[in-house]
Amino acid sequence: MLPVTGYVDRWSVRPGETIRFMISSREGRDYTTRLARIFCGDPNPAGPGYRETPISCPLDGRHGGREQPVHPGSRAVVPHVDLDTTDGLSLALTFRATRPKLRRTQTLLHAQGEDGALRLELRANGLAAVLEGEGGAVEAVLPRHVATGGWVDVAVTLDPQAGLLTLAGRTRPRAYAPPPAMLRTGIRVAPPRLGSGSLILAAAAESHSHFNGRLERPTLYGAALPPDALLNAQAAPPDLGTPSLRALWDFAEGIGTERIVDRGPQGSHGRVENMPTRAVPGARWTGRHHRWTDAPDEYAAIHFHDDDIGDMGWSPSLSLTIPADWPSGLYALHLETAEGRDNIPFVVRAPEAGSQAPIALLLPTLTYQIYGQYPRTEVTESMRPRAAAWGALTETADRHPEYGLSAYNTHSDGSGVTITSMRRPMIDKRVNQIHRADEAPGGSGTYWLAADTYLIDWLDRRGIPCEIITDHDLHAEGVALLRRYATVMTGQHPEYHTEETHGAIAAYIEGGGRFLYLGGNGFYWKIVPFQGELWAVELRRAEGGIRTWAADPGEGYHAFDGSYGGLWRRLGKPPQALVGVGFSSQGAYVSEPYRFTAAVEDQRLAFLRRDLPEARPGVAFGERGLMGGGAAGHEVDRADTALGTPPHALVLAVGLPQHPSFEPANEERLTQEWPGARDQVVRSDITFFETAAGGAVLSVGSMSFIGALPIDGYRNLTARLLESVLRRFVSPEPFAWPEHTETVLSSQKELAA
Repeated sequence: MLPVTGYVDRWSVRPGETIRFMISSREGRDYTTRLARIFCGDPNPAGPGYRETPISCPLDGRHGGREQPVHPGSRAVVPHVDLDTTDGLSLALTFRATRPKLRRTQTLLHAQGEDGALRLELRANGLAAVLEGEGGAVEAVLPRHVATGGWVDVAVTLDPQAGLLTLAGRTRPRAYAPPPAMLRTGIRVAPPRLGSGSLILAAAAESHSHFNGRLERPTLYGAALPPDALLNAQAAPPDLGTPSLRALWDFAEGIGTERIVDRGPQGSHGRVENMPTRAVPGARWTGRHHRWTDAPDEYAAIHFHDDDIGDMGWSPSLSLTIPADWPSGLYALHLETAEGRDNIPFVVRAPEAGSQAPIALLLPTLTYQIYGQYPRTEVTESMRPRAAAWGALTETADRHPEYGLSAYNTHSDGSGVTITSMRRPMIDKRVNQIHRADEAPGGSGTYWLAADTYLIDWLDRRGIPCEIITDHDLHAEGVALLRRYATVMTGQHPEYHTEETHGAIAAYIEGGGRFLYLGGNGFYWKIVPFQGELWAVELRRAEGGIRTWAADPGEGYHAFDGSYGGLWRRLGKPPQALVGVGFSSQGAYVSEPYRFTAAVEDQRLAFLRRDLPEARPGVAFGERGLMGGGAAGHEVDRADTALGTPPHALVLAVGLPQHPSFEPANEERLTQEWPGARDQVVRSDITFFETAAGGAVLSVGSMSFIGALPIDGYRNLTARLLESVLRRFVSPEPFAWPEHTETVLSSQKELAA
């Protein structure tokens, strides 16, 4: 656990509104805070240097600390359930363990009554039913192999008349295997009455011995039923007419919510905690239905993990009402104890959008959230000495898995992380922080928020007013927010978007807005908010794409809304159709320069040539940069009219990565080789096009582009090019629709030359 850390209740706040900080200090030690407005978050002394302006506020000073709880792992909780054993008690459920060889105990079910408890556990030595009463604990144990054969039906019966606790299990039939036999064991007991109580699934109340795997249809009966009848009932459709039925929790109900629904007579409903994965194939999945909404009964399982994180539920420690005179910008609350430090960034918006500046920088906070807590030990450990030497933050996500994982990681059982939350510390989304071991001379190794501050620093140093907004704001307010600005510009990696944010950007561009896409690998994956709220978002990596894990069969549709997941390209909305370029290649954290093409001499770019007499075909720019040593690299995008690049778009410059690690993206390949020359796909195209409503779009198609801006004090050709475009985009003069709209993209062969 970090010495001190925290998170905020929202990414952005307006003057007059209040933002809350949830802070935890190890062992409750006191901590100090100070607030600053951030201009450059890169600590590299060879670059512009970390730059902030202290802001006096009521939070400054020393505060009493407290250690707030960190409890990874998902579970389901039923707060009230009838466990009376007077006439006997039977429990049944179906499960599939995804870490069956884990040596520690995994709890499948914990029923806590008034004078005892009943637990079902998966242990190193077998599957155990444990009954606790005044006289101590007794247990019945089945051999471990019953839990390692896929889906398993299990039943526990407590018979007070016979004084017997019985445990039985049977694996579900599999093709080409002999019919499974029921395994059964029993032990003499003096059963407690239990009475009314509560139920926890996939964990135990006191030890949090979380289960890794899928649970389906836990069922409770108020009688001591035969074990074989209980197992047969689990494999059959639910029978709600069974006389002794008390509860049947049907996980096919409430998919997309935190509810678990009891279809039994007492309505003992519950809820899941820490966001386990739903809308996953269950024991009855036939493979005929891949959209869970078409056959919910085949998706009546929940996948629990011991490292799931949802809402950490920390109590607010500090709150701040933003003064009326604070300008829009990026701010950070700095936290420090004698043992360590951290900072919590947030955005202050203008009181009214567009009231302080005609330009908006749209920070990709959805992408920050998806990547939040991305442990990459081989990368982050190597940069720790550099971070210490630069006075930067040195803590890394790989050292603190207790705060959860990113959607680029897999759970401890190997399944992909599909849900990420902002209600937790994300210690790799800070300022004064580096993320990659940049081997280029003078390289910073920046990424995400720290890299996006190059734009803030550049605009401030050039005296260009700008307001900052976030993806979370755009999702909530839609295209009306963007229309308050003459120009909207992105950060370096706006990869993840909801239907709402993607649609708002499309509507803004179509309506005559001026848009600058200043990154690479943008508008790539679709994500879905949790019940309309972005504190938790869901990702399903269906079909193609560069990805660290792939959705399993039957898991391509989001639980949160039932929509299909995956690439926007696979959903009929390629990035090229939105901003002119789309992701085509990825390689090492190295970058190359651009060269102007013949298109830079087109009359439609006369405004550019007036400011940049150097803008001539073949002239290079972006030869140096703080992100890989140049301007075109790491993840790059290309134009393609077949994928929607407007036919009148101009490719005014091209960067060609040379490092052998660069390969075409998966979705670009039709065979083992892309059907074309390397330079046709491994490339970064800077494109420009006008829209019929008088607007225009410039896209740079490289994650490293903004890292070239600070070179030579933001006075290099790359920075001057961007400033020329920005000043023209802010001008009220409408862009003219080209007289001839046939394809004017130069051939790929010519551009490569």
